[in-house]
Amino acid sequence: MDFVDFAENAALARVDVERWQKGTTSTTKDYVAAEVPVALEYNGISHAVMMASPCDLEDFAVGFSITEGIVADPGEVYEVDVSEVSEVEPGIHVSMRIAAERFAGLKERRRNLTGRTGCGLCGTESLLEVCRPLQPVSSPFKVSGEALHKALANVCEHQYLQGVTGATHAALWLDADGKIVCAREDVGRHNALDKLIGALARKGADFAAGAVIITSRASYEMVQKTASVGIGIVAAVSAPTSLAVKLADSLNVTLVGFLRPGNHVVYSHAQRLSEPES
Repeated sequence: MDFVDFAENAALARVDVERWQKGTTSTTKDYVAAEVPVALEYNGISHAVMMASPCDLEDFAVGFSITEGIVADPGEVYEVDVSEVSEVEPGIHVSMRIAAERFAGLKERRRNLTGRTGCGLCGTESLLEVCRPLQPVSSPFKVSGEALHKALANVCEHQYLQGVTGATHAALWLDADGKIVCAREDVGRHNALDKLIGALARKGADFAAGAVIITSRASYEMVQKTASVGIGIVAAVSAPTSLAVKLADSLNVTLVGFLRPGNHVVYSHAQRLSEPES
């Protein structure tokens, strides 16, 4: 297996495959999504190992820190250093230096996560940690169903890795006109959302002034992560879970599922989906 050596394709690996088509076989090369262990360290202390796509890791580090409640805003992450680990211990090491007060709080939690693709509970020590208390979202942002579908029609243009490998999720940020202004991809749906939130936070974006589309199901973690930064609308191309609906309702988040061409289902707080102007 060979990792592609240029920056824009850092999350791709090239492999030998035997392709079968209409009764004939051929040996060729193919691209697959790279998935590597990413170790997150705060002030010299190891905190989490997540399986992720090795791209946009600075965004991932900041987004994860915010959505997991480790820091309150990106200004409390003073440094992010990304480095490859040796062949003896393959993977990527992301070292962060955060505010002393936040680090003290992190040590009290003493969480020791080991993440897997699609896993959001690894290392959680008690049931009370599953849905941590959050303030209801107060975002006044509204978007029309028409704008949501306009954005949906352009999602593929922002899914380079998915187009090449068919193995990644995306999280996309759109404005009131349905224009996608930021997007991130990862083999893990939670990671893609963390990367998007981290990218927006690093740019100083107003989380109350846009909506998120995710190319996955809407589990409670996805709702929790968006609510933690004040995003009022999350639309998923697949279904929500019961806990996601319950959490969205309690946190004043507009939750949309089954976002497909010409159709969608609103599960909570439909008031943020404005009617198109006549």
